[in-house]
Amino acid sequence: MSEFTNILQKYWGYPSFRPLQEDIIRQVAAGNDTLGLMPTGGGKSVVFQVFALSKPGMCLVITPLIALMKDQVENLTKRGIKALAIYSGMTREEMKVALDNATWGDYKFLYLSPERIATERFKERLAKMNINLIAIDEAHCISQWGYDFRPSYLNIANLRELLPGVNVMALTATATGRVVDDIQEKLNFSKKNVLRKSFKRENLIYKVRIEEDKPGYLVRTLKSSKGSGVIYTRSRKKTKEIAEMLQKEGLSVTYYHAGLASETRNARQEAWIQGRFKIMVATNAFGMGIDKPDVRFVVHVDLPDSIEAYFQEAGRAGRDGKKAVALLLFNNTDKVRLKKGINEKFPPPDHIKRIYEALCNYFQVAEGFGKGMSYDFDLIDFAKKYQFSFAHVLSSLKILERDDYLQLTDELNRGSLVHFRVNRDDLYRFQVANIAFDSFIKLLLRSYTGMFTDYTAINEQLLAKRANIAIELVYKYLNALDTQKIIHYLPKKETPFIVFLKERLPIKRLVISAENYTERKQVYVDQVEAMLNYASSNATCRSQLLLRYFDEKNATRCGECDVCLSLNDLGISNVEFERIKTDIKTQLLKQAMLQHELFFKLSGNEDHKQLVIRWLLDNEKIIKRIDQKLEWKK
Repeated sequence: MSEFTNILQKYWGYPSFRPLQEDIIRQVAAGNDTLGLMPTGGGKSVVFQVFALSKPGMCLVITPLIALMKDQVENLTKRGIKALAIYSGMTREEMKVALDNATWGDYKFLYLSPERIATERFKERLAKMNINLIAIDEAHCISQWGYDFRPSYLNIANLRELLPGVNVMALTATATGRVVDDIQEKLNFSKKNVLRKSFKRENLIYKVRIEEDKPGYLVRTLKSSKGSGVIYTRSRKKTKEIAEMLQKEGLSVTYYHAGLASETRNARQEAWIQGRFKIMVATNAFGMGIDKPDVRFVVHVDLPDSIEAYFQEAGRAGRDGKKAVALLLFNNTDKVRLKKGINEKFPPPDHIKRIYEALCNYFQVAEGFGKGMSYDFDLIDFAKKYQFSFAHVLSSLKILERDDYLQLTDELNRGSLVHFRVNRDDLYRFQVANIAFDSFIKLLLRSYTGMFTDYTAINEQLLAKRANIAIELVYKYLNALDTQKIIHYLPKKETPFIVFLKERLPIKRLVISAENYTERKQVYVDQVEAMLNYASSNATCRSQLLLRYFDEKNATRCGECDVCLSLNDLGISNVEFERIKTDIKTQLLKQAMLQHELFFKLSGNEDHKQLVIRWLLDNEKIIKRIDQKLEWKK
């Protein structure tokens, strides 16, 4: 048994690795920068975690989502592995304590949001840290051709200069060939090194249904479905409407979106994971980092705006390896909405500049000031105050983010934290001198550990219950101790925030670059067109279409999607289809020929031959030249 398998068994209890996991680990162990392409649910985090645990020192993990970061830190801590996270929105003192712990506290994992890499404080401390690996999760975010490009990811390349002897492990579940090359270039790989597992999910059946009455179809389908599932919609309002409609039909269902209170979101998520609700209706805010293996179906009521997003969300079904269905409901309204959404995603540059100016005024940031400042941001209040479209505000901020003017973080959603500012001896002297606080301080120390070395999450309601006092009195004690600098108390926070990366500029000096506007807009248009092509196609196996998008050119038909079933209804099996296709390829690689010439060189059923030729033409496997002859597209 290998050292890596021993670690896997010790901390995770798995008897063996999934395909490709150990291959990636061994590549990095051999001193090679490595990009691992693994499908959603393929166990990416375990790969860098096992490697890091096999070496002295600490693994630096770059990941874009605060919620995912916190989730992984919590999971590692439960396994007895020391991990911590640093991200925008933490106070200066929180960051100082976290950096102290990362430098001297024998931690194995430091999760870092990419924008923190550029800060001088982090770069100064990094030189004192013993880093054994740079792990980059969601590595497609570094590529401008990826569907979720994040400019702050470009800072990662600077780590290579600061940590010249440390290898990189980059991981992603969604990357086209162009993005794969771009990731390695942007991360300064010494040589190209990609390990990939086919994105094909043998147990996942993809289906598209053209349906004008989506609610009615949902009710009919879900009443006969078995197991748990997720229904994705793009609108927060629709999550509630669909859930209430299904509840009236007697189905076990709840809903989830980012606008709900964190306690509500957490409670509903946990109830769904435990099976107390069969169906979750949600926006795309739901699902990241959730590993519920027995999801039998994922339904998209609305069309996502990219194959990457669809593939990732659909991939949350069937992680236990058993049969599952990914169903997309589609009609002409989806097409109109996606086309209209292009202008919403890319407002005119003048409009973006007006939103930037209004934002600076909203936070009272003067010209020449504001760099490095962060502010709690109520997006809805801002949009209403200045009468901007909510969608235009969000899109404009993302464009300004790509040009490094500011950063809009995902919702912080942080519970209350306490850190003792004094040592134990000084705290004892304070208790003796301030007897009114003694019982409460003892309650804190009995209830939680680690508060002298780190910020510790507390629950005010639980403290009130244990002390049998009103929760208002708990708040009063905490705030009083904070005022006297005995503790640093950070009340619960549940908001996104804006970080200004540059000082406020006059509007005439604000430049929206062509690279981050015109070129990104074309990338988005191409993604929308690919998604529409997937939804409207009725000639190509769904799995093949998806895999071809990710440059897997030789995938075979799945035999179970709606397109394959329609071909099967014509009486052609997978085996027969592949036989005729191979025969056609052999003939056309010898020489180009007219369609009727090809037809008579093929053996088998005439209808089948005609069907396969038409399919290959529709899918551009064979092309018709100006002289009308067919040739195999090499």
